Amino acid sequence: MPGDLILSTAYFPPAEYFNLIKSAGSVLIEQEENYIKQTYRNRCRILTSNGILTLSVPVMKGGKIKARVKDITVDYSKRWQQVHIRAMVSAYSRSPYFQFYIEPLEKILLTNHKYLLDLNDQLLKKCLEILNINKFPIHTSSYEAGYAADRDFRYSIEPGVVSGYSDKTYIQVFNGGEFVGRLSILDLIFNMGPESLRYL
Repeated sequence: MPGDLILSTAYFPPAEYFNLIKSAGSVLIEQEENYIKQTYRNRCRILTSNGILTLSVPVMKGGKIKARVKDITVDYSKRWQQVHIRAMVSAYSRSPYFQFYIEPLEKILLTNHKYLLDLNDQLLKKCLEILNINKFPIHTSSYEAGYAADRDFRYSIEPGVVSGYSDKTYIQVFNGGEFVGRLSILDLIFNMGPESLRYL
């Protein structure tokens, strides 16, 4: 898909998100929209021994006041970083490539970024590097509603939204013999390592 692709910011988004970036000519990350709760903007899904677990980054947001994504700050009064890292260790320490990638990702998680957008940007950059996708997404400078449908994926890659994307199957640690899709890119990276790009 040549031309600008526009995506929401996301916290360890699913493989579909990276499949779109891989195929795009250039990539925009929306920073001017009003923040939306209960989305991949601050959460991801990993596969554990007890099934799918959702990890959420707590954010500071006052009441019902609308706030732009770029202004959303992370809430460090909760020990979410330790919870997320422990969950990743529990879910993926037995996966083939966990030991190769957890340290740089953990370093980013423990940096205490003020803004959610900055945290997500750093994690996205590292994941693209691991996947060997040589793309450098940039932020939007203003909010525009009218992007062409084949370029605008800001609101279509979300929990509960069914898209036409189908994950390619690979070996997972805790799937009970049946592949589980629509998970965070962490699942693919930790299980398939350098081969991950082939599965996007």
